[in-house]
Amino acid sequence: MTRSTTLSATLANSLERQIVEGAYRAGDKLPSLRELASLHGYSKNTIVAAFELLVSRGLVEPRRGAGYFVLDQQAKARPDEETGSLRRAMDIVWLMREQLKSRPDVLAVGDGFPPVEWLAEARLDKYHHKVARTGLGALFRYGNRFGYSPLRDHLVRKLGDVGVGADARQIVLTHGANDALDLVIRYFVPPGATVFVDDPGYYPLFGKLKLAGAQIVGVPRLYDGPDLDALEQLLMQRRPRLFFTQSVGHNPTGSDLSAAKAYRVLQLAQKYDVMLIEDDALADFKPTTLPRLSALDQLTRTIYVGSFSKSFSAALRVGFIACSADLASDLADLKALIHVSSSEYCERTIDVILSEGHYQRYIARLRARMTAATAKAHALFDRLGIDIFARTEQSLYLWGTMPGVADSLVIAERMLAQNVMIAPGRVFRVNAEATSPWSRFNIGAVLDPRFERALGAVLAHVGD
Repeated sequence: MTRSTTLSATLANSLERQIVEGAYRAGDKLPSLRELASLHGYSKNTIVAAFELLVSRGLVEPRRGAGYFVLDQQAKARPDEETGSLRRAMDIVWLMREQLKSRPDVLAVGDGFPPVEWLAEARLDKYHHKVARTGLGALFRYGNRFGYSPLRDHLVRKLGDVGVGADARQIVLTHGANDALDLVIRYFVPPGATVFVDDPGYYPLFGKLKLAGAQIVGVPRLYDGPDLDALEQLLMQRRPRLFFTQSVGHNPTGSDLSAAKAYRVLQLAQKYDVMLIEDDALADFKPTTLPRLSALDQLTRTIYVGSFSKSFSAALRVGFIACSADLASDLADLKALIHVSSSEYCERTIDVILSEGHYQRYIARLRARMTAATAKAHALFDRLGIDIFARTEQSLYLWGTMPGVADSLVIAERMLAQNVMIAPGRVFRVNAEATSPWSRFNIGAVLDPRFERALGAVLAHVGD
């Protein structure tokens, strides 16, 4: 293969990816030969060859004297991106791409975020000038390796509300909870290390652990926390380094950890020398009085991970880690090595929001909305005959089984044909090949009448 051929294929693949992801839409004109030659430093022959590859793939068409234009791809999706099949839902990266798409014609019943109209009340548009006034000069430089100091001071008080005693030296700000989990994995998990996770559990975490080469062991999740008998047996057999778990608002089951189980989990962690990583991404939606492992342990054998993505905006990408001071310093160094720093602009935005009296009223309304929506979703599921795994007063997610359904993946495929996307249970299992009757439902999305209509149409033919 010649260098010119290699470059043309690389350029064609890059343009194809942009077309598939929507950067160029049907009818859009691609950049001209001259523009691409100037941008990439390629010869015109290389660019012409790339365009010819795109034409052969059915992605663009040449128009004499006008250039190359993107064709409508609705009727011929690429085989590896075909939205009519959820078999690729077992591919974690594929599902993450689907979750990140914004498609107004599809009702995302499996969505992981609260309804946009709930979060819009945060009024992020009104904070920019206030953020700039907090220190305009500093916004043009990298921030502190720990993150913006005033926000960490705020988090000391916020952690105190849920019973976790910490000072600012024990807090490291991150690019959201996922970045926090990634830092912990990079620090603690060498290739081949055994790590425990909730099963079912948070599927992006599974992907990160697989990328790190970890041996992932699932601990069965019950309606009130981990299955303690299974946990102790697995601890004796596998001797893990870490156990990643969610005490409150568990994703995907919506369950909360009971106080009795919280104490026992900590006893087992101490007995078998395991570090507990507690992901509390939904803390703003849940009562502060619910049991947290980190509150009982006070960050001795626990690492607490929090986020503002669910309660304000995923676009802000602000999360944090609370842990011992020595570990926090190490993680801050690791963060600096990977990212240099986190986004001080976003951190200042969160700090300004937390400093205003509006914040407490906003959080109170969020909790009230979730409580009301959860009650309505329970009533809807009872009427539809959907069995609910865990009934809590407020939860972003319901984990349910539909009547007569043995494999929710089949139902997910049929629902998608009705422009309704649910999240089949096997996606959230450590063994994603195993058939599951369960699905994750977003309590805000299921109240949309389109869900009930589509589900009724699909379940009417469930035995077909």
